[in-house]
Amino acid sequence: MLRILATIFAALIGLAFGSFLNVCLSRWPQGESIVHPRSHCRACGRTLTWWENIPVVSWLALRGRCRTCGTWISFRYPLVEVSVAAVWAILVWNSADLLAIGTEYAPYWLTDVAIGCSLGFLWLLVALAVLDFEHLWLPDFLTLPGIALGILVRSVMELAANHYIEPQIARKFLWNILGILAAAAIVLAIRWLYWLIRHREGLGLGDAKLLALLAAWLGLPMALLSLFLGVVVAGALTALALLLAKPRRAPGSWAAAKLPLGTFLCIGGIVSALWGQQILSAYLRWAGF
Repeated sequence: MLRILATIFAALIGLAFGSFLNVCLSRWPQGESIVHPRSHCRACGRTLTWWENIPVVSWLALRGRCRTCGTWISFRYPLVEVSVAAVWAILVWNSADLLAIGTEYAPYWLTDVAIGCSLGFLWLLVALAVLDFEHLWLPDFLTLPGIALGILVRSVMELAANHYIEPQIARKFLWNILGILAAAAIVLAIRWLYWLIRHREGLGLGDAKLLALLAAWLGLPMALLSLFLGVVVAGALTALALLLAKPRRAPGSWAAAKLPLGTFLCIGGIVSALWGQQILSAYLRWAGF
């Protein structure tokens, strides 16, 4: 019963935080404050009433249009709200057993804090996914603090897991830092090779910082899994869809198309955060390890 109630609560709170994220996603690229003014129609400027701000329900009730000027309200709004609610619900469902009892290494309040920080991490990945998809933008004011917070959270949890034994803590911390640097170096190496081959930039520095962010929170193995899922699976499927949708494009023009790699990495990161251990375990069994 606790698991069901906690999951429902997480989903409802996720809808609210998804609604707030929509405000951020609309205003950050414009350099606007996320506090003032109140939520309003981006076309006619009318301030929205309370019932027009209910996550998902308002969009459906208004049929995706402003009730004053009739301007289409992007499908991104309910999609972001549902996405945050879904990933939060899944994480809490998977972690519900730790909410009240903790682990043999950490008290329940510490695991609760860690789960709360993980919810924030997933919220951040949804934000970065949308920003890169819509604007090809992975802002430093999100990725760099995210890396620092990831290092802090992992360090505190490993501090508890190792019973505060200083030599083990120092080694763990060093390996975490090296993993973060290695993750960023992988993207930088790909970026450099692409430049040598095609003489133009193929990856941005933001992608390197994003993979470092994933390594800070999930560790290097999960960051590499995120890279695999994001690039090989999502990237390949999207490129194939572009080719099928526009068969008459000039030869070679598809190769110059800019794809939001950060969006794919974020999707891979979300999958890795929620099911990464199961995926790696299934692969190791299949490979006979």
